[in-house]
Amino acid sequence: MAVVHSDTMAVSSEADIVAVRRRVRELANQVGLSLVDQTKLVTAASELARNTVVYGGGGTLQLESLNGPRTGVRLIFSDQGPGIPDIELAMRDGFTTGTGLGLGLGGAKRLVNEFEIQSSVGRGTKVALTRWK
Repeated sequence: MAVVHSDTMAVSSEADIVAVRRRVRELANQVGLSLVDQTKLVTAASELARNTVVYGGGGTLQLESLNGPRTGVRLIFSDQGPGIPDIELAMRDGFTTGTGLGLGLGGAKRLVNEFEIQSSVGRGTKVALTRWK
């Protein structure tokens, strides 16, 4: 799969979360995702951007448009926060370390075609998700 375009943006404030949603929708539209798929990707991106700010203390988002046998969008959120001690537990619906419903990570995973999470305590978290056309 060839990366046709790559861009990186900061994710460290509420304003950045809004910018993430806008930029992800623009990219998803550019690669030709349907309106439903655009909405799913933007929703997942919004959740992960919020997690990056609230739990990771801020970080970055790398946006990639992909082309080859398939066309799609890959988003890679990275932070240098405290990390997730138990990824399996964090992925369970209803689990939260905050005041939310605990649907964020699992919900984001259900909204995309590919989802990968890596985290090390004290080193941060990296979440990559892809939505194919």
